[in-house]
Amino acid sequence: MVMAVIASIRHISRLSTFAVKRDSLHKLCCFIQNESFWSRQCHNCITFANQRSYSVMRASLHAPYVASPFDSSMLVKPIVFQHHNILCKWLHARELSNASIELQTDEDVIRFSFHKPPGTYVSTNRKRKMSKRAKLNELRFYRLKAKKKMNSPNPEVRIRYKLEKAKRKEAWLIEKLRKFEIPKAPPEAYDPEILTEEEKHYLKRTGEKKKNYVQVGRRGVFGGVVLNMHLHWKKHETVKVTCKPCKPGQVHEYAEELTRLSKGTVIDIKPNNTIIFYRGKNYVQPKTMSPTDTLSKNKALEKYKYEQSLDHTSEFIEKLEKELEEFLEHKARYKKAKESEPQDFADNDGYNSTLS
Repeated sequence: MVMAVIASIRHISRLSTFAVKRDSLHKLCCFIQNESFWSRQCHNCITFANQRSYSVMRASLHAPYVASPFDSSMLVKPIVFQHHNILCKWLHARELSNASIELQTDEDVIRFSFHKPPGTYVSTNRKRKMSKRAKLNELRFYRLKAKKKMNSPNPEVRIRYKLEKAKRKEAWLIEKLRKFEIPKAPPEAYDPEILTEEEKHYLKRTGEKKKNYVQVGRRGVFGGVVLNMHLHWKKHETVKVTCKPCKPGQVHEYAEELTRLSKGTVIDIKPNNTIIFYRGKNYVQPKTMSPTDTLSKNKALEKYKYEQSLDHTSEFIEKLEKELEEFLEHKARYKKAKESEPQDFADNDGYNSTLS
């Protein structure tokens, strides 16, 4: 009996297409609804799925079983119950996709409906990937547009284009510099030593005579500067900090920052941008000589490059704004003079007529 069922199942799977009349489908559905031996799961569906492994069945992909007139005699009640798993294993349709098929009988009308299986939904909001040629064409378009503005005969168009480009660069540089902002650590409680005028004079003369110094260059104040100060204070009471290059008034900012980080005392600030620091009477070398709330050497150099570029861009923006203002004033004067020309010409004509 089992061999006969398997043979009939194989015969069903080989049949790719078969025609079923509308009346026969309607009778078959009525038969299925009236039969009591069909369980709910079997009444609802027998899975048709184009899968490589037929042993694993997906509960979400179901379809009713529609038998052809060739093997309807083989589907007997006990056989269906015994070999339901065999049917699910061997019965498949190669021409179908993973969509589920349902047989609907509404108002005595038989219809087949297809539904996509769950999990195969493709988002329509996915950004379309541009090809390499499309990207090149887009860049070429923007370059030609910029070239057209740069070569425009109207000076206002050229100045406004340069000004817009410079402002975009300025905003980009400001955004880059925000990444180098490090939150300052909470100030540690320490007792700053009070020095008399005699002690300050002695330390000042001592610091001027000694040759040990620390250089603050274009990177500004970073962890390595504070580390070198502590290394000098290991054998010397004072250390000179030279600031080159240094903007006007920037040396005082460096003095305040180094005082906060090194816990030293400023003795004197020279006109040549040199600061003399004193370590203190009760100096103890800290375990971490390079503070954590400072930049590294490479980061400090990168920050300096962005700051320099920002300074030049700001100066260029000021220059362009001044040029635009002068051009608009010249344009207004020229327009005013052109409007007053016809009136002057009419006055001259009237004067000549009176003379004649």
